[in-house]
Amino acid sequence: MKKRRTTLLLVVIVLVLASAACQFGTTANLPLALPSQAPVVIGDPVSLMPEDQNVFEALYSQVSPGVVALKVTTADGGGLGSGFVYDTDGHVVTNYHVVDGATQVEVDFLSGYKAFGEVVGADPDSDLAVVKVDAPASELHPLTVGDSDQLNVGEVVAAIGNPFGLYSSMTTGIVSALGRTSQSLRPQDSTMQGRYSMGAVIQTDAAINPGNSGGPLFNLDGEIIGLNRAIETTSVNATGDPLNSGIGFAVASNVLKRVVPELISNGKYVYPYLGISFIDDLPLEVIQELGLKSNTGAYVTLVAAGGPADQAGIQAGTEASGVQSLSLNKGGDLVIAADGKPIKTFDELIAYLITQKSPGETVTLTVLRGDQRLEIAVVLGERP
Repeated sequence: MKKRRTTLLLVVIVLVLASAACQFGTTANLPLALPSQAPVVIGDPVSLMPEDQNVFEALYSQVSPGVVALKVTTADGGGLGSGFVYDTDGHVVTNYHVVDGATQVEVDFLSGYKAFGEVVGADPDSDLAVVKVDAPASELHPLTVGDSDQLNVGEVVAAIGNPFGLYSSMTTGIVSALGRTSQSLRPQDSTMQGRYSMGAVIQTDAAINPGNSGGPLFNLDGEIIGLNRAIETTSVNATGDPLNSGIGFAVASNVLKRVVPELISNGKYVYPYLGISFIDDLPLEVIQELGLKSNTGAYVTLVAAGGPADQAGIQAGTEASGVQSLSLNKGGDLVIAADGKPIKTFDELIAYLITQKSPGETVTLTVLRGDQRLEIAVVLGERP
C-alpha cells in the first residue's frame, strides 16, 4: 500500500550555465482594507455556465496578465514557483516556501518582461509571502481577491500557474471541500506545543503540480479565492516529482486578505493564540469512554501553562481513561461553539480564529464539561 504524503508545489531546479533542470517536491503541512485594485470583469455570473468554453477563454484572457512566474535562487540551487500581482505598487503574492532562503528572486511576466524582486514579508504559518518588484505600470495588472467564505463545495474553479515550468498553464476543477487545515512551515522550537496549524484551507481537484506553488485559484467571476500550495499524493514520475492525484490544497483568500497587508506594512503577521491542543473526529467508542455528551466538537487534550486558555480556566483531561492507544485522559473540556458559532471540528475553530480574530480580542468558547455547559471568555494572546 502506497503512503500518501502532502507535498509542497515548488519545482526545485539546479542552476547551471545551460537551461537544464531537475525537479522534485519536498514533504511538509483583523479584517484589513485591501489597496485599491482594478476589478476583473468577466460578465454576469448568473449567465456563466462551466460547459461553455467561452467562459474559460474570457477568464484566462482577463486574469492571466496578472499571474507571474518566480525563479528563485538559493544557496542550494533554486526553484520555480508562481504568484500574482497584488497592487499597482508592484507587490506580488506567492507562497512562503517558494521564496524561503532566497538570495535572488526573478519575476517573469506574461508579456516576457523580467525584473528582480525583493522579499518584503513572509509568514510560514499561512505559507504566504510578498515580493516587491520594480516594473512599469504597463506590466502590473492587479487581480481581485474575492471572499472565500462565499465558496460552496462543487463550485467550479480554475488554477493558473507554472507546473513543471510550463508557464501560464490553466486547469479547471471544483471545490472539493472547505475548512481543511495544514501544518505551519515554521521550524519548531522549545516555545511551541507541537506544530501550529493553519485553517480555512480549500481542497480542490483542479490539476495542480510542482511549479503551481503560489499561483492563484479563481472562481468564475475572475476573483482569487485561494492560493495553491500543496497536493496530497501517492504517485511520482520517473524523476521523483510528485504527481497530481486530484487532491490539492489552497490558502483561502480571506486568510490572504488578513495576512498580506500586514506583510507589506510590517514584514510579518501576528496570529491570535489560545494555547490549547485539541483532538476531534473521535471514534464513537472513544467518545463513550471519555464520557463526552456530544459527538462533535474539539476535545481539549493540553492547555499551555500560563497561556490565554489556562488563564481563562479552560481544562484538559487529567483522569486516566481506557483509551490507551490515543493516550487520552477523561475530564477535558469539549469546545462546541465560538462566539455562538457552532464548532464541529478543530479545523473549524482554527479557521474562525484566523479569519475573524486578532490578539487582544476576546472569544467566548462554549464548552461541555461533564454535564455542565459553560460559556468561557478567553482574551487571545499573540502566537509565540
